[in-house]
Amino acid sequence: MIAKITGGQNTADLIRYLYDTKKKGHSDPHLVASWDGFAPNPGRADDFDATKSALVADLDLHVKQAERLGRAPEKHVWHCSIRAAETDRHLSDEEWGDIARRVVAATGIAPDGDPDGCRWVAVRHASDHIHIAATKVRADLRAARHWNDYLTADRELAAIEKEYGLFQIVRGDRTAAKRPTRAEQEKAKRAGQARTARERLRTTVRTAVAAATSTEEFVRLLEHADGVLVDVKHFPSGDVRGYTVALEGDVNGKQEPVWYSGSELSPDLSLPKIRKRLDATEPQGSRKPNPWRQATAAAERIPHRLEHGDDAAAQAHLAAFGEALDVLPLLAPQTVGFQLRQAAEVFERATRSRIQAEHQHARALRGALRAMVREPAPKDGALLAMFLDAAILVVIAAARWHQIRHHDQQVAAAHQTLVHLHAVYEQTAVAPLSVLAQRRPPRQVVERHILLIRQAVPDHAEQVLEDPAFDALAAVLADAEKAGHDPKQLLQQVADQRALDDARRPARVLTWRVERLSTRAAPSDRARAAQAQSAARRPGTPVSSPPTAPATQPQPPQARRR
Repeated sequence: MIAKITGGQNTADLIRYLYDTKKKGHSDPHLVASWDGFAPNPGRADDFDATKSALVADLDLHVKQAERLGRAPEKHVWHCSIRAAETDRHLSDEEWGDIARRVVAATGIAPDGDPDGCRWVAVRHASDHIHIAATKVRADLRAARHWNDYLTADRELAAIEKEYGLFQIVRGDRTAAKRPTRAEQEKAKRAGQARTARERLRTTVRTAVAAATSTEEFVRLLEHADGVLVDVKHFPSGDVRGYTVALEGDVNGKQEPVWYSGSELSPDLSLPKIRKRLDATEPQGSRKPNPWRQATAAAERIPHRLEHGDDAAAQAHLAAFGEALDVLPLLAPQTVGFQLRQAAEVFERATRSRIQAEHQHARALRGALRAMVREPAPKDGALLAMFLDAAILVVIAAARWHQIRHHDQQVAAAHQTLVHLHAVYEQTAVAPLSVLAQRRPPRQVVERHILLIRQAVPDHAEQVLEDPAFDALAAVLADAEKAGHDPKQLLQQVADQRALDDARRPARVLTWRVERLSTRAAPSDRARAAQAQSAARRPGTPVSSPPTAPATQPQPPQARRR
């Protein structure tokens, strides 16, 4: 159930609307509950107009008395509509009446057992919702105490959903971006647009934030965005104080642009919050490694940090990862751009919660993203597939992190994001994995690598060996060995970075991790010796000699599948 609460200053206008049968969807308007159970009911009276006037007079009784004392609030009308979900069963008038009484009690309009509570009525003019109309002056002529009425009403409706066996709405923590109004949605439809101006501007601003390295560059990117108007506010010193944006052609009744401030687009898009993120960006030197590999390495570390780090740092990593999804559509092939944009737009909800992010913890990923934007797009899909493989595990970990903290909307957003990312990954990874598989090493090399895989990831070895991507893994292991890396230590390092429990296709995960790590310079003999000693000192790590071939040679995956 969803409640919508508004205010007004004319009781008669609200009652007239509720009983207007000419309105679309209004039929058989009648009371289902009232403050004392005996309020005039125009929908069941012979003289409709007279009864309606009597109802308005009764509702306004205490308001008129307070007006004579100069104590009446200017906006004395409280209006709460409550709508059931489409899948909910039909509720009777008695059930809707009980729901109305519980909501006015919970919100402070008419607390249980309070004889001086406000006057109110609940009107039903459709099968799936009711309207509660109340006046906010109590019988003792004091104003109603209804602070945070939306939250208290929402909490009560959550309890009602459980008790009545109704659909349980996924509720938020008031950090979601403001949803488009019905007027904005209708306006977009008339213009032939799938999304409202607010939604399109939100995407544009988020992309500019993810690509910018400073406030000045952020403003410059917005000013060069197609179809976007920007109004920058400055302090007397000349520093940027704030900004508003509008879409060209989106005008109001006076034919003036409809302007949105950053905070009206999303809570994290106000200029002060954008500046905090931009200040927490690691500068990129002239000799940094490939930024795609940097970004992938930073993303691979996020699941561990969500599981073991503090909440403020975890929230920072989620915000930075959201920026990564925001810029991917700019860098990826057009064939997957739409799905990536959808993933970014959906995951946006999972980037925020009530937990305040300490953005300096995600400096490395932000710095890599800015470098990615400034380099030519990669020629093949390997780097994108590598990043997406890590991104999927990040989103799975994000869903788990939010679920533990009961962030229901964020959990739902993460699950929806996975659908889009899996679709893009399946489309992107096919070609580069096929190219790698064509370089499958000789049989004896493959057999040796099978032994190493069984030692490094024993719990997932069979799944890895049966995976069609195993040939690609064998190829990158062989390449790493030729470059001077020890494949056993490389596999162990890859396995230690992150457990494979969340991976649907662990062979692919290992392939991309080995491929990324093997691009680094091979360790020297001294470094290898130090790594071996460190591994031997770890608790539970067996000291083993180099693998030897058993009497019965294992069959490579292709032979076994035949």
